[in-house]
Amino acid sequence: MNRSCSVFSQILQFLPRLEFEAAVKQHAAERHARGFSSWCQFVAMLFCQLGHAQTLREITGGLAACEGKLRHLGITAPPKRSTLAYANEHRPWQLYQTMFYQLLERCRGEAATRRRKFRFKHKLLSLDASMIALCVSMFDWAQYRRAKGAVKLHLVLDHDGYLPCYAVLTEGKRQEISVARTMAFPPGAMLVFDRAYADHGWWLSLTRQKVHFVTRLKDDAAYGVVEQRPVREGTDILRDEVIVLVSQKEIGPEALLRRIEVWVEDKQETMVFVTNNLRLAASTIAAIYRERWQIELFFKALKQSLRVKTFVGTSENGVQTQIWTALIAMLVVKYLQLRSTFGWSLSNLVALLRQQLFVYRDLFIWLNDPFQAPPALAGIEQQQLALSFIQK
Repeated sequence: MNRSCSVFSQILQFLPRLEFEAAVKQHAAERHARGFSSWCQFVAMLFCQLGHAQTLREITGGLAACEGKLRHLGITAPPKRSTLAYANEHRPWQLYQTMFYQLLERCRGEAATRRRKFRFKHKLLSLDASMIALCVSMFDWAQYRRAKGAVKLHLVLDHDGYLPCYAVLTEGKRQEISVARTMAFPPGAMLVFDRAYADHGWWLSLTRQKVHFVTRLKDDAAYGVVEQRPVREGTDILRDEVIVLVSQKEIGPEALLRRIEVWVEDKQETMVFVTNNLRLAASTIAAIYRERWQIELFFKALKQSLRVKTFVGTSENGVQTQIWTALIAMLVVKYLQLRSTFGWSLSNLVALLRQQLFVYRDLFIWLNDPFQAPPALAGIEQQQLALSFIQK
C-alpha cells in the first residue's frame, strides 16, 4: 500500500523525471529560465487539466493551498501567476508533444492486452477533426471569420484502447484533407473517416500504400459498376458492388472500390459506404464505419472533461501547450481506465479523480474500489498529527 505520497504524485510517476529532463534538453526549454523549471510548469498545467482549474489564479492558488504536499510532486513552491503565464507563452510547446508520445507507448502496452472487437489483425484507426472556437479579439492570430476565431484539432484515434495516437493543431481555415495528405499510416491498417475526406486521389494513394479505408460515398460521385455481388435476403445489406470511379477508370485494378448500400433502422434511411477492401463481409464494413463514432465521443469527452474550450493564455504557444497537456491528461485517464477492474466511465473517472488528487492513498487500490474508505492512520501517526495541530 502506498501511503507515502498523494494520488497526483503517483500519476506523475507515469512520466519518469529523467525522460522529462531529456526532453527539456532536446527542446532547449530552459534556455532562458531563471529558477522556474519546466517540470514545475508541467505540474501546474497538468493540475489545470485534472483539477479543472479555470484560470491562472486558480492554478497557482490551488497548488499554494496544498503547499505541504508539493514536495511529493517534485516542486518546492507553487509558481507565481506571472511566471507561469510567461512560461506558457515562451517555452516550446513541442516539449509537451514529446511527452505525449512517450506516454502513449506505455498506454499502448496496456491496450495490447485487451480483446479486439474485430477479427482482422491490423490496426483500426479513425481520422477526424474538431473545431475549437476562440474569441478573435483576444486570439487575433487564430482568425477564422471576420468576427470569429478558431483552431482545429486533427486527430487519429487508435481503437485498441481508444487512444489518441496522432494529433496536430492548425488554424480553423485549414481543410481536413490537406492535413490528412501529410499523414503516414502503417501498411495493412484499416482507416475510417467521414465525407470531409472525399479526395479520390488520396484514396488511391492509400490503396498504393496498402492501407485499407472505409468511408461514406457522396451522392454525386460518378462511378461504373464492375461486379454485382450476391446479398443475403433479410439483412440490412441492400447492395454490394465492385465499382470504379469515372475519374480513375483508366488506372486499372488498383482503382477498384467496393460500394455497399445499408439500411439503417434507427435513422430510417439508407447509407452508402465505400472501401478499397474487397474481402471483408459487407456487414463487417458497415460495423467498422459505426465504430467511427468513437472518435466523436473522444472529442466530446475531451471538451467536456478537460480544459480545451477556455484557455489560461492567449498566445498561440500557450494554446498549444494547454491542448497538448489536455491530451496527456486524457492518456493518463485512459490508462487508468484500462488498468482498473472497476467499470469506470470516462467522465465519472475524471470527476472523482479531481477530488482525490491530493489524498494520500494508493492510487490503484482506490481505482479498483473507489467507494472504500481510505485506511485509518496508525496510532503513532494520529498522535503526530494531533501534536502538530497543538503546536500551531
